[in-house]
Amino acid sequence: MAKTSIDQVDVAGKTVLIRVDFNVPLNDELQITDDRRIQMALPSITSVLDRGGRVVLMSHLGRPKGDGNDRKFSLAPAAVRLGELLGVDVAMAADTVGEDAQAKVAALTDGGVVVLENLRFNEGEKAGCSEFASQLAAFGDVYCNDAFGTCHRTDASMVAVPQAMEGKPRVVGFLVAKEIQYLSDAIGNPDRPFVAILGGAKVSDKITVINNLLGICDKVLIGGAMAYTFALAKGGNVGKSLVEPDKVELAAELIAQGGDKLVLPVDTHCGDDFSPDCNKQVVPFGAIADDYEGLDVGPETAEAYAAILADAKVVVWNGPMGVCEMPPFDAGTKRVAEAIAASDATSIIGGGDSAAAIQQLGFADQVSHVSTGGGASLAMLEGRSFAAVELLDDEA
Repeated sequence: MAKTSIDQVDVAGKTVLIRVDFNVPLNDELQITDDRRIQMALPSITSVLDRGGRVVLMSHLGRPKGDGNDRKFSLAPAAVRLGELLGVDVAMAADTVGEDAQAKVAALTDGGVVVLENLRFNEGEKAGCSEFASQLAAFGDVYCNDAFGTCHRTDASMVAVPQAMEGKPRVVGFLVAKEIQYLSDAIGNPDRPFVAILGGAKVSDKITVINNLLGICDKVLIGGAMAYTFALAKGGNVGKSLVEPDKVELAAELIAQGGDKLVLPVDTHCGDDFSPDCNKQVVPFGAIADDYEGLDVGPETAEAYAAILADAKVVVWNGPMGVCEMPPFDAGTKRVAEAIAASDATSIIGGGDSAAAIQQLGFADQVSHVSTGGGASLAMLEGRSFAAVELLDDEA
């Protein structure tokens, strides 16, 4: 059932506690190198501000370990960038639920914004601690989940906080609503042909996804390093390629189960070293020389996949076809991206490397939806439900 969204609740004079995903990449100078996640949270934030509400934002950033390096995981750069994008002063709390956070939240006036310090600076976040959640919950009159990238997690801010705010409005932000609509519609009632294209390094990361999609899709195209585990399962030679020997039996089962739905590469672009200057050759799939490794799908595969994608009505793509950050082994990923962008299909790009590739190649505005959450979009493709969403208010 659809969930109540932020624009459906009265926020005038109220404080809205919004879980956002400001887990943005920072360089060594702690400057943000990609602010898309902040930009994508703006509609929900401005919806509250424009209607006379107050906003308290909470997010994690990175994986702080509790050592002397934690300050590099501060959300301060995100707060500065948010202020620039909104054109308002954004207050940055020095802690998450401590004295400074409490003071800054208490000082909020209508139209004001506070960013709490990194949730993961407090051990209670990952532990799902109810006491920590109650302290966060006390900051808000309304709870809003707009962090799709962590919807598959059970962190305190995602589950225990809305549980602690039972009786108060608990809603989805525009970003989460959009993500769930695209992915649930694609899986639940897709136009056909429905084609999934899965890449990345490990079969183990995508086993459940492949299993689920073989029951839903018309074609599941395989690329990336995980293809070499399938090659081993077919008795092929994979040279020095990245493989998972303990998953060969499973790959063989997927091949048998998938029949002609599961489409494997027909050729491989190899190198004798992991570098753009290595000696290169294109060989049939499963015929890699002992001193070479597969680094991309070959040109025949790229064209065959492009032809399948051209006829698709719905496409879901998660994971690159090769080493997409290292030319010339980015060619397969580029060709797939071009084919998706050129098609008339409803196209959903999973997070992570696929989203980055679409963005870098300039095709982001030619696809239907680029997901902000790689792990969360994979979990939805697996058919998993999210406690972080299920406990929110159903739409009236």
